[in-house]
Amino acid sequence: MKDEILYRVQKNFPLTKKPFEQIANELNTTEDVVLNILKEQKEQNIIRQTSAIFDTKKLGYKSSLVAFEIDEHKIDEAVKILNSHPGISHNYERNHSYNIWFTLAVAPNSKSDLEETVEVLSKLTGANDYIMLPTLKLFKISVKLDTTNKQDKKEKVAKKQFVKMELNDKHYRIIKEAQNDIKIVSEPFKETIEKLNMTYEEFFDVLNQFKEAGVMRRFASILNHRRAGFNANAMVVWDIEEGTKGEEIGEIAASFSAVSHCYLRPKYPTWNYNLFTMIHGKTKEDTQAVIDSIAKEIDYKSKMPLYSSREFKKVRIKYFCDEFNNWEKEYIK
Repeated sequence: MKDEILYRVQKNFPLTKKPFEQIANELNTTEDVVLNILKEQKEQNIIRQTSAIFDTKKLGYKSSLVAFEIDEHKIDEAVKILNSHPGISHNYERNHSYNIWFTLAVAPNSKSDLEETVEVLSKLTGANDYIMLPTLKLFKISVKLDTTNKQDKKEKVAKKQFVKMELNDKHYRIIKEAQNDIKIVSEPFKETIEKLNMTYEEFFDVLNQFKEAGVMRRFASILNHRRAGFNANAMVVWDIEEGTKGEEIGEIAASFSAVSHCYLRPKYPTWNYNLFTMIHGKTKEDTQAVIDSIAKEIDYKSKMPLYSSREFKKVRIKYFCDEFNNWEKEYIK
């Protein structure tokens, strides 16, 4: 039952007054059983956070994956500097000369653009070299770890058509609250709607509007991969053709359920890989089996699995908070 519940909360979380009761009904158990299991998983830090997952770009932020080449003896100090930036949500050491990999976002009102911020960070950390790898084409972004071992190896990745939405002050207030981790209690949204001075219906209606507009990708629980038993997580990069052929290849790779992220990114003279697939496995053998399966179905020139040897930071970005301005006041001259 625990594994089924953990898988269920990673999908679209019920936006209802009593979501855990709804999950219990779906799984033919009781609300108390669901709450007790999830509280235990939260205490063990298997569940990192349950909240709205917003689309950075739709909120006006600019972002990119970035890889730094940092001398071994400088890594610890460099990580402190990088992790201090509120727009860096993920930061890992990987097995490559480009050894520090992080995602960076800068706020819409930033006085420093994305490229300038990366340049400042490279100087502060003493990086020997770096590459910026923004998303050229997104094929998939959806982390759902198969805790049940019952899910299909392939899944259909729907192409979504989003409605246009202009954000207003009310929307920004809701975003600031909905991005926070909810409590695992019978009515987890109660404090939020009271703070926002609105009804459940109003709150859920706006969240659903966010989803239809692509502003919110989903409301879900995010698990701590390693604590959940997924210890072999590789960012596998592929050198593929660009253009129409590249898009076809990306769609095939994204169809594998074990692939949580799939993007097309730029190439450089020092980096010839442009298709990025994040693959989650419980063992290296599991992950390698997925890599081999993808390799049989796509055309590629070369591939390379980059395993994370150390995780330095993995959090959700806090949107529209003062930390971005505070960081820039200290580091951007």
